[in-house]
Amino acid sequence: MTIRVLVAEDQSAVRAGLVLILRGAAGIEVVAEAADGEEAVRLARELRPDLVLMDVRMPRLDGVSATERVVAEGLADVLVLTTFDLDSYVFGALRAGAAGFLLKDSEAAQLVEAVRTVARGEGVIAPAVTRRLIREFGRSSRGGRGGPGGADPSVLDALTRREREVLACLGAGLSNAEIAGRLAMAEATVKTHVSRVLAKLELRSRVQAAVLAQELGVRGG
Repeated sequence: MTIRVLVAEDQSAVRAGLVLILRGAAGIEVVAEAADGEEAVRLARELRPDLVLMDVRMPRLDGVSATERVVAEGLADVLVLTTFDLDSYVFGALRAGAAGFLLKDSEAAQLVEAVRTVARGEGVIAPAVTRRLIREFGRSSRGGRGGPGGADPSVLDALTRREREVLACLGAGLSNAEIAGRLAMAEATVKTHVSRVLAKLELRSRVQAAVLAQELGVRGG
């Protein structure tokens, strides 16, 4: 199945490079390009792509706000492009429900694989971004704002033992196939458990679940 991608990036040279990489990959079609957040949301509503590759710093409407609209309306999954020095943007995109975070200096192969991973319904997050998100979760928790799940261990009480094991696997960055292998269950069953975990913890994406699992120190599985 072809993955239909909308590329949202305000710098024309960077956008052209991203489009060139994606169009050269098998099974990926770039259906449109957007130079700002407003245009990204409009095109997402019009074209309903499978995925939006979203830069965080854009004119008219920033990538975080655009991500929130796209996710809230169920228009597409969002893979966010970020850099090391944009923690607040990344944290905002996480809360908005982005399905993945990729560093702008990632290799072409990493970009293509990230797109395919998110299109499969799985999350992807660069390790360096994970470390920064964890630190941000710690600061926000101490400040009383909390993360997407409230960063409160009691939220885990709603989960069954198996659901906690699945959450731990998400925190370890495992794919559905890897979770299935580790926990000796069918991949379809893993998807069901992931959906239940997200619903019970009131999270928008498995990336939120992964960061929450790490922040709360969930182990096992």
